[in-house]
Amino acid sequence: MIIRPPAVSGTFYPADPTLLSLQVDRLLDGQEPHRLSGSIVGIVSPHAGYMYSGYTAASVYAQLRGRGIRTAVIVSPSHREYFNGISIYEGDAYRTPLGIVEVDKPLRERLLKHKGAFMLSKFGHRDEHAIEVQLPFLQRVNEDVKILPIVMGDQRGELCSMLGDILGEAVDRDDVVIIASSDLSHMYEGAVANAMDAVASDDIAALSSTALLQHLASGKTEACGGGPVSAVMHASMLRGADTATVLHRCTSGDATGDQSRVVGYLSAAFTRSARQDRND
Repeated sequence: MIIRPPAVSGTFYPADPTLLSLQVDRLLDGQEPHRLSGSIVGIVSPHAGYMYSGYTAASVYAQLRGRGIRTAVIVSPSHREYFNGISIYEGDAYRTPLGIVEVDKPLRERLLKHKGAFMLSKFGHRDEHAIEVQLPFLQRVNEDVKILPIVMGDQRGELCSMLGDILGEAVDRDDVVIIASSDLSHMYEGAVANAMDAVASDDIAALSSTALLQHLASGKTEACGGGPVSAVMHASMLRGADTATVLHRCTSGDATGDQSRVVGYLSAAFTRSARQDRND
């Protein structure tokens, strides 16, 4: 098997499996259970070190407990490798201190039928943390979960729309959730960051991928994974999502007490109403 080893264990999260399990479980157990009604078809989760954004991530992962999620499609920006297009991991699995997370190969093949839309590659996956930090949460929600790791080296609007269209069509199982991995504004004073992050939060709550891309382009808001968020929001709507719920928003300053230069974080869920499920 071709297995992508952990790149940020011991820095973004504990390398010791016992300590990691304890930390993730404590974060998950501290959330309000079963807060959302309907089917969760997509989520937004941050990707910083757990001391900064772990509570925010846990607020949405806790809502996946007991929902029978078997595969998570994770759409990530590329922080360390720059390339044109969208990369789907070519290997068999990712590994974390909690074990192996296999790639959902049938779903990968379904996406790759869209010729020219993706590259099958290690580009963007080798040292990228934005996918990796999601995995321990998924593993504690369902130890047998599979993943489909996707990295956007290019976040142009047309690629976001294309990816959203393809995911919306290809992901037709209720046991699959699509995840956008993204932080918000970077290195502004706390009040400025909160004002910028509120714009992204409002766009996400309104289920408006178009408004989000426009506000990102104009500089009214920032998100390192704004393209993934837009694509996942679009795909979720195609999968029937009719409600977006922002579950938690904070900044790194809330953890450190230093509001001089902060990073913003948000978690959200895109849900399909129970009534719509009955009508399908």
